[in-house]
Formats: sequence, structure tokens, C-alpha cells
Amino acid sequence: MKNIIRVLIVDDSAYVRKVIRQMLSRSPFIEVVDVAHDGADALEKIEKLGDQVDVVTLDLLMPKMDGVEFIKHQMARRPLPVIVVSIANEGGEKFLAALDAGAVDFVHKPTALATEKMFDISDELIAKVKTASTVPIQCLTNIHEFPSSTPLPRPPISSGKIELVAIGISTGGPQALAFLIPQLPENLPVPVVVVLHMPVGYTNMYAQRLDRLCSLDVKEAQAGDVVRPGEVLIAQAGHHLSFKRNHDQNVIVHLHTKPFDLPHRPSVDVMFQSAAEIYKDRVLGVVMTGMGSDGKQGAAWIKSHGGSVFTEAEESCVVYGMPRTVVEAGLSDRSIPLNQMAKAIVDAL
Repeated sequence: MKNIIRVLIVDDSAYVRKVIRQMLSRSPFIEVVDVAHDGADALEKIEKLGDQVDVVTLDLLMPKMDGVEFIKHQMARRPLPVIVVSIANEGGEKFLAALDAGAVDFVHKPTALATEKMFDISDELIAKVKTASTVPIQCLTNIHEFPSSTPLPRPPISSGKIELVAIGISTGGPQALAFLIPQLPENLPVPVVVVLHMPVGYTNMYAQRLDRLCSLDVKEAQAGDVVRPGEVLIAQAGHHLSFKRNHDQNVIVHLHTKPFDLPHRPSVDVMFQSAAEIYKDRVLGVVMTGMGSDGKQGAAWIKSHGGSVFTEAEESCVVYGMPRTVVEAGLSDRSIPLNQMAKAIVDAL
């Protein structure tokens, strides 16, 4: 991490600009170098400040030039890490468009802006600004490029050694999945279940969007869903996802809120552990780009039951956090760049 991270705040609300400045000032490693009231103003400020801006915090819904248009213009000029700071469930399509355009992360603004609740996001915002400052520039320039190739051929009939592909992913995840999942063949002989750290209210919209990109069926997981081959289930934001067998011995989705004390809900660890308990040694766990260590304990469960674990290679990660913890714990069987991950998964089947 750089010694001092220089931040530009972009928001059309003077109150929000003031509060975000106060929040970031709590960190001795962050300096707010300027503020802007819309996207056009931000482009001008960055042009004047030059390389004095390391990270941008960005509202999406602004007059004159909104957040998405700002990202598109800025990425074409000089790629910078952008963190979306916006109200939950407002401008949902813009939120996904911002990720496509190159935003690296997101933080919820509370709806009650005139209260102390705004400060509740302080620690999260500071942590994400610090992480964003470490994102390699090449990841920013490639973050929105989706594959133009057709899906890979279907693998030979599975020997049954793998019955589930379980993916855990966080920062940079929406873009990485939009690259990976369309490359998987339509008649994949196993199900794929994904835990993606995303704000509540967006996973269904994201799953629908991903479904339009893929030959596989993609949907947000619902309680009681049967886990079927050839289908991709995206864990619902705000709920942990685990597995159980119904009276017909089919594996179905179980959604729950406990444990409460984990940093993420859904948790990769919770899903991986349950997958190992149900599928035993027939699980392939895949830990991809993201900050933190979610997935490390779950990977240990998969390995202890005889399953396999792949990790995304550092070279393609937006944030090499989650995969690093798995590799350093000696739990990764293979470290694979994103552009080779689909083939590696299909080959493993």
C-alpha cells in the first residue's frame, strides 16, 4: 500500500461530500485532495491534479454527467481505481453498468443521510480505499473486457470424481464471472454454485444479466432450489448458502442468516464447508479475486474431505487477497490465471 493515498470525492450532495471527507480523514494513510459535484467536474479536477489522485469515490446518480459516464471517460483517459458509494437499490442497472465500465468496488450509502448512520460505513470505506489503491493498472484496463470466444466443448462424461464446482469471489468478482461463466459449456455435467460478495438487492439483477451472457442457465439461488447439473446458482446477498438433502435425496439449497459474526453474508467459508459435508471428495472449490480471507477455512474443509481447490493466479486478480490466503495456507492444488480458469475447470471434469 502507498504511504499516503490521495482521494477525490465525487457526489452531488454537499453533505455527503463533507461526511465522506470526515470519514476518510480518520485514516492517517488517506488524504482527500479535492471534491467534485458531478462527473464532468471530476474529469476537470483530475485533469488539473494529474497524478495526485490515486482513488476516486463516486456517486452514481448525479446531474450533468452521472457516475457511469464519468468512469467510461476516465478509463479512456487514465485508468484510476473507482469505488462506487451509492444508495442501495437506486439505479440498479447503473450499478452493474459501473462495474462493467471499470469500477473496482462498491459501498452502500445509507438512505437516511441526515443521521449518524452515514458514519457506519466509515471502516468499510477506509478499508476499500486502501485496497483499491493497490489494484494493478493493467487490471483496470482489462476489467470490462468479456470473452468473445464461444463456450468450451462439453467434457467427456464425468467419472463422478467431481459433482460440484463451488466458486468464492469478491472484489473484481462481477467482472471476472462475466468473463469466466460464458466460457463454460451449455451441457456442463455438474452444477456451479457461486458466493459473490455483493450488496443486498443486486444479486438477482446480476444473475439475470449473467444469464443473458451465458449458454448455461444462471439464477439467484432460492431456498429449496434443487442443485442441478448445467445450472449456475448465485448465492443471495444477505443470506448464507448451504446444502442439504431432501426426502428424495436430491441436494437442495438452504438459506440462513446464522452465524451473524462473519464479515460476509453470504460467506464462502459457510458454502465451502457445507459443500464438503454433502459432496465429500467430489467438490472442486475455486477461490478467485477478492480482499480478505473468506474461503480459506472453507478450502481447508474441502481438502480435509478429499476435494480439490483451485485459486486464481495473482497476475489476473484485481485484489490478490482471498486466493493468497489459500495459497499461503498450502491449500491450493493449482494457481490459474483468469483466462485459463474455464479450461482448467472443464479439464478437471
